[in-house]
Amino acid sequence: MRKRKLLFLAVGFIYIFVSLLLSGQQPRAVNTDEQRLLQVMHSISSHKLFDYVKELASEKYAGRLTGTEEYNEAARWVSSFFEKWGIAPDGDNNTYFQAFPIAYTLVFKGCEAYLHIPYMNSTIKKYYCYEDEFIPGGTSASGEVTADVVYVGYGITAPELGYDDYKGVDVKGKIVLMEREVPVSADKDPEIFKKWRPYSFHQYKLENAFAHGAKGMLYNYGPIGNPNNSYREGFIYSHVGPVVVSDIFAGTGKDHSQVVGKIKKTLKPQSFPTGKVFTIKNNTEHHPEGIGYNVIGVLEGSDPELKDEVIILGGHLDHLGRCYEIMPGANDNASAVAVIMGVAEALAKSPVKLRRSVMFLCFGSEEQGVVGSKFYLENPVFPLEKTAAFINMDGVGCGDKLGALAAKNYTEFWKFIKKANDSYVHREISPRYFANIARPRLDAARFMWKGIPSISFSAYGAPSYYHVTKDNINFITPEILEDLAQIVFLAVTDMANQDSLDFRNNK
Repeated sequence: MRKRKLLFLAVGFIYIFVSLLLSGQQPRAVNTDEQRLLQVMHSISSHKLFDYVKELASEKYAGRLTGTEEYNEAARWVSSFFEKWGIAPDGDNNTYFQAFPIAYTLVFKGCEAYLHIPYMNSTIKKYYCYEDEFIPGGTSASGEVTADVVYVGYGITAPELGYDDYKGVDVKGKIVLMEREVPVSADKDPEIFKKWRPYSFHQYKLENAFAHGAKGMLYNYGPIGNPNNSYREGFIYSHVGPVVVSDIFAGTGKDHSQVVGKIKKTLKPQSFPTGKVFTIKNNTEHHPEGIGYNVIGVLEGSDPELKDEVIILGGHLDHLGRCYEIMPGANDNASAVAVIMGVAEALAKSPVKLRRSVMFLCFGSEEQGVVGSKFYLENPVFPLEKTAAFINMDGVGCGDKLGALAAKNYTEFWKFIKKANDSYVHREISPRYFANIARPRLDAARFMWKGIPSISFSAYGAPSYYHVTKDNINFITPEILEDLAQIVFLAVTDMANQDSLDFRNNK
């Protein structure tokens, strides 16, 4: 892709040069702003961006869970480059760091999940494989629970909807097996979904199980790692997948997929005691005193008036930490931070001065409930009404194609991205619409709720792994990082130097 782009550019320059000669016109001077801008664009190197990903995904930062010293070290590493490139700090007390409170939980080895199978006059213990069949809950309490398993559907108690998964079943002192999300779709019927939305949050489901007296939870979620949940002392839970769910349903006379299908079709609970006994054992350490940080750097604009407006380029720096093995988070989201750093260096060194200000914002605690971006929006460095645009990136390192979420929401904003790509890079990008009515799963969702025009990039078209140990550098595509960084560099330069930039009136 890089060689092809260089060839296109070389052929283009030759064509223009020859055409001008034949027409009797003088060719443009070599040192034009456009040519120097393209030189800076091509200084963005896939090799350098890959090295950034490799560093952030290394064992040194232990998965970058916000609140931990390893995350803080990663934040300091990123900010050291901002300082080197002359990007000004815009966090607390003239630092690069914006602090906010965040509780976090460490997960250690020694976690187990197993089913008790009666056999003649004894019991066989079927142990499940870490990661393939279970992953400890990212905010589980430490300890062990052995109890009967009760299936409770989606774990919802909603009197106003005439729905209660706990009606008619006793879960006190027991383990609940629960589905994630809700039994209605945001895509099929948004208005009905909005009524169910409060019950889709992981925190609600755990708190509701705890309130009903359950001692543990098997969450049918992946199994993947996830630190986005509540913590309750003594409440033990793990994420499980199809193997565990199938084993618990075996011999009950019920088929899991049919039961879930019936709940969705009738919106009536199908809860029942499974007759199975299960053990969940987790080894954790909770830290309610945790402090997280957003990393904020700014290139101030050169125009006396327009410098008060800002374009934000952002993505989350954090990942899952250890659960209990290190979750490297190479694609999610070291890839985005690498692109932010590539664009930051290029803009800092560009001969074309920016009239508007540009902010580079690496969020903490996206994985813990999209908390870092929420805190920034409640404590913005620039007034929100002066925030012209937000380019978010999340999982941009695996694949040969790009998705641009909410590009169809903000078509004038999208034109700048499309222009940069069509003119120089030629990467396949799919603009998409984003209704943004489900629980927030990315930082751009919170910005859009505040009325800030936002486009969020992701990559696809190659194998990738989400919230597991395989999200490592072996699956990173360096070329997609380079192409996205070059597109964003050109688009941001273009937007920053417009006389007027108002995407709010174009949705």
